[in-house]
Amino acid sequence: MPLYVVKDSALDSIDSSSFSRLGMRERNDLQRLLCTSISAIDPGLLVIAEEFGSWADSRRRIDLLAIDRAANLVVIELKRDEDGGHMELQALRYAAMISTMTFAHVVEAFSHFLEQRGEDASSAEQRLLGFLDWDEAREDQFGQDVRIVLVAADFSREITTTVLFLNDRGLDIRCVRLKPYSNAGQILLDIQQIIPLPEASEYTVSLRQKRIKENASRTDGRDFTKYDVFAGEQVWRQLPKRRAILQVIQSLRLAGASMAGVQEGLGKRSGALLSFDGVLDGESFKAAYVLRCESQGKKVEAFRWFVDDSELLHDGDKTYSLTKMWGSDTGDVINALLRRFPNSEVRCVPSEVVE
Repeated sequence: MPLYVVKDSALDSIDSSSFSRLGMRERNDLQRLLCTSISAIDPGLLVIAEEFGSWADSRRRIDLLAIDRAANLVVIELKRDEDGGHMELQALRYAAMISTMTFAHVVEAFSHFLEQRGEDASSAEQRLLGFLDWDEAREDQFGQDVRIVLVAADFSREITTTVLFLNDRGLDIRCVRLKPYSNAGQILLDIQQIIPLPEASEYTVSLRQKRIKENASRTDGRDFTKYDVFAGEQVWRQLPKRRAILQVIQSLRLAGASMAGVQEGLGKRSGALLSFDGVLDGESFKAAYVLRCESQGKKVEAFRWFVDDSELLHDGDKTYSLTKMWGSDTGDVINALLRRFPNSEVRCVPSEVVE
């Protein structure tokens, strides 16, 4: 089906093209572009390796290897043609091969990936921990599942039938279609997830969360509760503790709560907020934090605070950061905070698992 340009008197169609006709290659173009823009496929992924094949006697390599925020490895297989070949079988082999990878293996692969890209390889572990919202490596929570994402210009009936069959038996395989268009010298991409349909994705994720929670219940008893936050018509689901309380505070601020009121609502955890004078961005805040630590002879541990631009909290001429260090008292702290602002229409409850 074509795309259309809206004009005053009519709709002008833009017919679809093909990657081969446009001179776009599989590895040098599609893979390269998706490696740096993986959010176009799934905003919840971090690419940790390209052309990955670190196993014995490997003659084939995973196009892109990623990790999601639930600490699952994700095999991403690319084809530029319009039937997908036998990519689902190839991806299944890869998924089996990496299913035994540990967090330490992933750190090693990510370090190599960053080094190849001219980035700081020594930051690999901290970047992974930050992406996962972990304070430290949790091997018992890592790699509970391996997901597969198939990306192609189109898919044959054999592939879609196979994927539906496997998904019905508990696997997580997604088919994402990239349809190219050419218009006035520009290449446009229509990117659509066709399996599972987007409206069915939430149910699929809920079932998988149930398995993860069941696995977690067999660990050492630590609290891995996740929360749903509601603010008006907006909903954020399955948030880890630290993300949940940050979202609650951000929502309260949008509802008119002052940071002084938030700090009072935190009660005994009022020290969970770190502040500096001025309206600071992330880099300026971190610099101020480092100077304070050095002047007080304290260890610099910026990774323990929410210090990205979108995470900082501003009130007047002060900038605040919330700690990431939250434990089993998180639910009580959130409830006490919300009681401080009963008219805010902000709610937070433990996430439910579909039975």
